[in-house]
Amino acid sequence: MSHRCGVRQAQKEKTRRALLDAALRLLEDQSLSSLGLREVTRAVGVAPAAFYRHFRDLSDLGVALVEESLGSLHHMIGAILAGQDGDAERIDATVAAVADHVRRYPAHIRFIARERHGGVRAVREAIAAELDRFADEVATDFCPRLSAEDWPPEDVRMLAELYVDHMVMTATAFLEAQAEHLGAAGASGAADVEDAVGPAGAVGAAGAEDAADAAGAEDERRVAATARKQLLLISLGRHHWRDG
Repeated sequence: MSHRCGVRQAQKEKTRRALLDAALRLLEDQSLSSLGLREVTRAVGVAPAAFYRHFRDLSDLGVALVEESLGSLHHMIGAILAGQDGDAERIDATVAAVADHVRRYPAHIRFIARERHGGVRAVREAIAAELDRFADEVATDFCPRLSAEDWPPEDVRMLAELYVDHMVMTATAFLEAQAEHLGAAGASGAADVEDAVGPAGAVGAAGAEDAADAAGAEDERRVAATARKQLLLISLGRHHWRDG
């Protein structure tokens, strides 16, 4: 009996995971408000009625995607803030971690960037709540040092929100750089394949792909350099905030 229950539970989790993954793929080119429930279930190969065993509706699925998308980034940045000494080291570690996260989970970042101000209220509120908790953790990390500098709690919280907003903005900038790189690579590859004749064409396609990779890396470096400067500016402002 317990074995059968375990099998059913595993199958249920597998279907839930498939629904989340399918929705995330479909949301690469559209917003959640335009996504249809049948579109998701058709992509998974289950009946629409099966959807309701896992989620109340598409907004409920969207909230689950928010928790999944922001959860890992939330904990990752919290660990960086707690584990680094010195402004320069913390800035470098934060920018590198955000860049790596975007490379690993572009669909999640795209979803958050699009739905943060999107048309589904429950999802907007879930994103805001997650970022709010993120700011609470950052403020808690800053508080011991800033309280010693006579920072009032509301100013500590304001600074934490500024850091969180910047991290989201930086993640979106990395995502856009990546999208431009992939678009350029796809266009170059298609043109080379169309013109290719034998091995020379293959070499041309490989060369175009290498060029696109180099351009993508350069775009990422520009985004990272800008993010570091912006964080350094915030840091310098923080050190002189109480001077007046």
